[in-house]
Amino acid sequence: MPKLEKITSSQNTHKRMNKAELIDKIAKDSGITKTQANEALDSFTNSVVATLKKGDRVTLVGFGTFSVSDRSARNGRNPQTGEVIKIKARKVPKFKAGKEFSAKIGTGKK
Repeated sequence: MPKLEKITSSQNTHKRMNKAELIDKIAKDSGITKTQANEALDSFTNSVVATLKKGDRVTLVGFGTFSVSDRSARNGRNPQTGEVIKIKARKVPKFKAGKEFSAKIGTGKK
């Protein structure tokens, strides 16, 4: 039987875009400076966070919806000891991709 090799993060073929790369792309595509692109991106993310904090949703037609979901309290287990622990209820952010967005990346119904 062949030996299985462990895949390390350096061997991962999926590229991640960081904030600086996204700002570069926005600036290039829209013909604005990187400073302006950074301000626009910060404004967008701050607006989404503020809206979700109020309990509202942000819907971008064709892209998706940002919302907040209530996660109820539950029991969990400490993976090291197996001891039962109580996990508090909390609010968690959610994103549901829109139909057009999903279709463009090949995960939705066309």
